[in-house]
Amino acid sequence: MLIKKFVDFFDKTEDKIRTKLSHYPILYAFIGGTGIVLFWRGVWHTADDMGVGSIISLIIGVFILIVVGLFVTEFLGNRLIVTGLVGETKISEKEEGEIETEETQLKNLQNTLSRLEKKLDHIDEEVEEKK
Repeated sequence: MLIKKFVDFFDKTEDKIRTKLSHYPILYAFIGGTGIVLFWRGVWHTADDMGVGSIISLIIGVFILIVVGLFVTEFLGNRLIVTGLVGETKISEKEEGEIETEETQLKNLQNTLSRLEKKLDHIDEEVEEKK
């Protein structure tokens, strides 16, 4: 029960902060980047404090990434794997028209997502006003 309240609190807090920061992408990137660097710095120093050497770190890291399924996607990326599975051609081999069509589709999707985000922000504001 206490854990659920804890998770709910941080879930709601994260939603509010993310919504506000999404309007300031450069600030959002700076804060997010700082958090990532500090996180990995903590991991690095903890491993050093525990006396974990370079080779052991490499072995443990590869093992963890393979077990949780992130090893291949982290280094190759999902897009590269999916294009290989469905038999798509590499960008360097695509015709200019294909690339332009994909760019247009991506822009349309981005516009749709932007409109949805604005609508959701408006709904969030209405919900906050009713509280």
